[in-house]
Amino acid sequence: MTPRFLNSQYGTSDQATRIALVESLASASDSRPAVLFCGGFKSNMGGSKALALELLCRRHEISYTRFDYSGHGISEGEFVDGNIDHWLTDTLTVFDQFCPDKKIILVGSSMGAWIATLAAVKRPSRIAGLITIAAAPDFTERLLLQRLTSKQQQQLHNGENLLVPSEYDDGTPYPISLQLIENSRKHCVLTGPIPINAPVRLLHGDADIDVPYELSIELMQAITSSDIQLTLVKNGDHRLSSPEQLALLEKTVLQLTE
Repeated sequence: MTPRFLNSQYGTSDQATRIALVESLASASDSRPAVLFCGGFKSNMGGSKALALELLCRRHEISYTRFDYSGHGISEGEFVDGNIDHWLTDTLTVFDQFCPDKKIILVGSSMGAWIATLAAVKRPSRIAGLITIAAAPDFTERLLLQRLTSKQQQQLHNGENLLVPSEYDDGTPYPISLQLIENSRKHCVLTGPIPINAPVRLLHGDADIDVPYELSIELMQAITSSDIQLTLVKNGDHRLSSPEQLALLEKTVLQLTE
């Protein structure tokens, strides 16, 4: 499908960034929630989970959208200039224009689970559910910084961008900036109760070496919803994208939409 673009405005900046999205809409009379997918760090809307959910929603005639954050995929911007502020703003920009007469089920993968959690807190009246996949809330503090050497941390504080190796996509290292780390601190969620009262489903692999499943346990404990379930997938890695794992995700989405 041909993507369309929305203007995402950051703070008091006069210049907007064009954000790409692809959406499929159910009939206007359909009363079920719509589904919005939030991708992971340095991923794009062409990933296996985003596309599998699009096919699922098309089959079941559920409204669905996927998008690229700024500096990701085909959206405008440079990745190294992005931060949680920007990517949350992108998400809320898409959220606010997508099926404004419907409630939304947010589905977030890895960093996208952190972004989706923040968005759910910002838009409580329109949230029909939250589904997280290998959730990485607060990953900049809880994971990234802990894995940097003292020399790398000093490089960051000296204003140098780091190139962090990646095993995903094409293997191109991720550029990490100090402004990303510092901006992320004001968005940390594992610091107290998270006021989300919609149904929440968390999926995480017990063999995830990138983001330990204990972070999903902490997230579950912090969210205030009484309707919350964590599913640990035996031998599941960070991607959770095997046919069986995608089937679990699809089943979870259908349970909340119906």
